[in-house]
Amino acid sequence: MFKRLLTLLITFPAALALVVLIVANRHNVTMVLDPFNPQDPGIVLPAPFYAFLVGAMLVGVMLGGFATWMSQGKWRQTARRRTQEAMRYQAEAERLSRERDAQVTASKQLLTAE
Repeated sequence: MFKRLLTLLITFPAALALVVLIVANRHNVTMVLDPFNPQDPGIVLPAPFYAFLVGAMLVGVMLGGFATWMSQGKWRQTARRRTQEAMRYQAEAERLSRERDAQVTASKQLLTAE
C-alpha cells in the first residue's frame, strides 16, 4: 500500500510537469543533423520542440532499461541454473519415494505371505 502511494506521489507530479512542458514548447524547431555544413544542411528534422524532448526521454528510458537488463544477466542465469537443480532434486525425490513405496509394499506382501 505504501509503495503504491509513493509511486502515485511521484508519478502524478512528473506527468503533470511533462504535460506543462509539452504545452509550453509547442513551437516548431529544426534539428540539424549535419555537423559539417550547418548553413546548408543536408539532413534536417523539423518538429515541435516537445517531440524532441519526449523522444529524448523515451530513448533514455529504453537505454536505461537495456542497461539494467544487461546488468541483471548473471542473476537470471543463476535463477535458471537453480530452477534446473530444483527440478532435478524433485525428480530424484519422487523416484526415491516410488522406490520406498515399492519396497514397503513388497515387505508387506512378504509378511502377509508367511
